[in-house]
Amino acid sequence: MSLENLTIQTTLNGLKSKEFSGEELFNYYQKKITEKNGDLNAFLTEFDYETPLKGNLSGIPCAVKDNILIEGQRATGGSKILTNYIASYNATVIQKLKSQGVSFLGKTNCDEFAMGSSTENSAFGPTKNPHDLTRIPGGTSGGSAAAVAADLCVFALGSDTGGSIRQPAAMCGVVGIKPTYGRVSRHGLMAAASSLEQIGALAKNVYDTALVLETIAGQDRFDSTTVPKEVPEYTKDLDKSIKGKTIGVPKEFFNKGLGKEVEEKVRKSMDLLSNLGCEIKEISLPNFEYGLAAYYIINPSEISANMSRYDGVRYGHSSKTAQNLFDAYSESRAEGFGPEVKRRIMLGTYALSAGYYDAYYLKAQKVRALIKKDFDQAFEKVDAIVGPVAPTTAFKIGEKASDPLALYLEDIYTVPVNLAGIPALSLPCGKDSKGLPIGFQIIGNMFEEGKIFNIAYNLEKELL
Repeated sequence: MSLENLTIQTTLNGLKSKEFSGEELFNYYQKKITEKNGDLNAFLTEFDYETPLKGNLSGIPCAVKDNILIEGQRATGGSKILTNYIASYNATVIQKLKSQGVSFLGKTNCDEFAMGSSTENSAFGPTKNPHDLTRIPGGTSGGSAAAVAADLCVFALGSDTGGSIRQPAAMCGVVGIKPTYGRVSRHGLMAAASSLEQIGALAKNVYDTALVLETIAGQDRFDSTTVPKEVPEYTKDLDKSIKGKTIGVPKEFFNKGLGKEVEEKVRKSMDLLSNLGCEIKEISLPNFEYGLAAYYIINPSEISANMSRYDGVRYGHSSKTAQNLFDAYSESRAEGFGPEVKRRIMLGTYALSAGYYDAYYLKAQKVRALIKKDFDQAFEKVDAIVGPVAPTTAFKIGEKASDPLALYLEDIYTVPVNLAGIPALSLPCGKDSKGLPIGFQIIGNMFEEGKIFNIAYNLEKELL
């Protein structure tokens, strides 16, 4: 049996029939990482083999974004300030995967503290897109998406604050799920913008993505934002017919700025859903256009508060030249943080400062409430909402580095989902004329990941 492009299902079959052992598979991937990572820069740290526990996913090799803690392993968050930080405990999602026997191959590159849209903001250099090494893989979970796309792991974990799983999944041609806020524990995830981020999965197909979410979801006593809801068996009803489902298409998704080839592939996917018996219905999300502006006030504000823990005293980089406590704080941060982190701390601190709080932060939160209301009203009429993941396919490394605003615009279709706290999935729906992948976004109502997976699974079969 070939070990190329294994999915979770084919891996489990191979392990069960003893065509290969867990250790052989792990070593195969480690050899492949050694060969390819010099070009891709997808992995920051590689692990040694450990005998896994017996469980539903026993022996499945997985990659983990480097802002999720694994006890005893280096965790940098893509930042110079944490170059030598060793995690002292396991994130809840890691504990859950370990208990099911997952093997961890290593930690993947990401934009520093999950801030960016291209994985160019990592202190350890950019990750390259496996489809074209001159291009970005998307961000901030670019290392995880590139690792899955280049077949350097069976699946990977990422985190999504404003599109950080879906956008790189789209640009690397893999499947990525951002769960409902509160569906998956954030305990052990390095906090950046706490009210927006969720841990999710990137994999080679819809089934695998559903299976991983099934494994990592659920209430956690270490995270008070997790919801006491039973986790459905997402893999059970994947192939159920979607005939009769109503699919909403927001007219605001198809304005100027959307690439022609992206629009063509997205509309073709809508036609396929129509052929499967879905009713395609135009809807409106009137406050969609304000999503990006509101996000880039709320996100830096929360970052400004969360980044204050990196003070050069408790953990992380500490300045060697500081003469007093104030110098220790300011110099450690100046030396340890990259430009994007500094930019967002300054923006957030300004937005939260006396005299500006009402004008910026409070107003942004009111807009957030309106965006959530738009989605709530839409889901009274439709089962799911579809559209593009990103306005363009992967752009060249360095192309937008000097223009942060152009980079922020890459998140236009993804950030409203995080502001509303609802789930969404990116499904590969073809390639452009340069051979670069395009993603199709399926958005669901709160805790309706099962419905998203069902639609995505049926569509995936048509797209293959």
